[in-house]
Amino acid sequence: MRFSPTSVEVRRAEGADVAQIHALMRAYYDEDEYPFFPDRALAALGALVADRALGGVWVVVAGEEVAGYCAVGFGFSLEFHGRDAFVDELYVRPEARGRGHAARLLDSAEQGCREAGVRALHLEVEPDKAETYAWYRRRGFVDHERRLMTKWLAPAPRKEEA
Repeated sequence: MRFSPTSVEVRRAEGADVAQIHALMRAYYDEDEYPFFPDRALAALGALVADRALGGVWVVVAGEEVAGYCAVGFGFSLEFHGRDAFVDELYVRPEARGRGHAARLLDSAEQGCREAGVRALHLEVEPDKAETYAWYRRRGFVDHERRLMTKWLAPAPRKEEA
């Protein structure tokens, strides 16, 4: 795949981008060894792209191909004095890395969040990704030295769905 720096665009994802983003999600989950549930992922992605009240997805398009995406979900926090958001996923194809795409995606997502009245943006980084952690720190993210914990309130996906 060829990525031309002269034809790179970062924009909010549209319905027509969902299939390419979904394929990138699978690649991201495979790379980080996360379980991937295609049907559930597609439904959640479609909902996030369609409903700006939930958050947003930004894509970097190089030529005709989606080379990466950043998915952000909105929330509300008393600690952070109002609307907050969570960078749920930020992924750039391996062959398109090193070109500033992740920075452009995050900049666009941050701007979209500001426009939506978001006061604080959160994210998580895997403990073994020291370079990624340092990159986010340089971009102004602060480690609160807390642990992210999750409890499924809806039925958790089963392995046979993967």
